[in-house]
Amino acid sequence: MHVIDAIRERRSIRSFLDKPIPKEKLEKILDAGRRAPSANNKQPWKFVVVLDQEMRKELADASKYQEFVGEAPAVITAIALNPDYVMSCGVPGYACDISIALDHMMLAAVEEGLGTCWIGAFYQKTVKRILGIPEKYKVAALLPIGFPAESPEPACRKSLEQVICYEHFTE
Repeated sequence: MHVIDAIRERRSIRSFLDKPIPKEKLEKILDAGRRAPSANNKQPWKFVVVLDQEMRKELADASKYQEFVGEAPAVITAIALNPDYVMSCGVPGYACDISIALDHMMLAAVEEGLGTCWIGAFYQKTVKRILGIPEKYKVAALLPIGFPAESPEPACRKSLEQVICYEHFTE
């Protein structure tokens, strides 16, 4: 599969088959995230893969009761190891670094016939408690992953003319 095809085929999946993910597929996806670029190549992340059904249900509750999070056969939790680092441009480094890594994982998942859904709605302290994450770190996102039980239509996207400017910003 070409990258552009994975980009075009990717959907937010909120319904998963009750089917485990083969270890080799999961490791390929995790490796795609590991290979992502990061500021100064610091790779300031840790990914906790949750396969345990009871823990996934707890994560679903911690995700503001989004039940599908717990129904996915795996949930990848992305943790920022240096959440206070701000790049010289004024943007928190972890927000960019982890976004790139998770996007690599999401596209690799498409290639493997799996679906994902980026979860940013969760209770930070509760997820940290469930996974034993020290207070000094920050949970950036959760990524439920599994074989899709749905085939949603593509989401509407703005046209290139609406989002692209050349040389100078225009509204």
